[in-house]
Amino acid sequence: MDVELLSQFNHQDIWFILRHFMAQGGPVLWWLGVVVLFCWVLVIERLLYLYSRFPAQRQVWVSAWQARTDHHSWYARAIRQGWLFEAQHELGRYLSLIKALVAICPMLGLLGTVTGMISVFDVMASQGTSEPRLMASGISMATLPTMAGMVAALAGMFAHARLVKACQRREVALEQALRSQ
Repeated sequence: MDVELLSQFNHQDIWFILRHFMAQGGPVLWWLGVVVLFCWVLVIERLLYLYSRFPAQRQVWVSAWQARTDHHSWYARAIRQGWLFEAQHELGRYLSLIKALVAICPMLGLLGTVTGMISVFDVMASQGTSEPRLMASGISMATLPTMAGMVAALAGMFAHARLVKACQRREVALEQALRSQ
């Protein structure tokens, strides 16, 4: 987008556009928004962990391993395995929750479709088919949550896959660093 176009919008305009979009999609779209927001908060938390806290912890483990004189005893291997297990646990934290939230998005979109179609059928039952404008809001309420759920799921799947891959790379790199010497 053009920077000039973005600078023309103020916060009130953006909030108005968002509320209008959400109203067209019905109440299910608000629930979908909450799920998407929670999912992206977790994604951002994982990114902050991967790029700020994990490198410091990794350095502590590698330094402690290199300071040891014994690397081959059963006790040394148990310590190393404990650190690797702790790293795996910390790296994988919230990843399954993110995956579950991503899976919920299309389901909420489908729920929005069903509620929108119920609205359309309700209008058709009470007003007949002679008033297409009344049916249009129900059709909008049926299609917007589906689209939003799919878009949210695709973006979430991409973010989840990238996070999993980044965690696996860090885990393997830590294991290699602790096996050296």
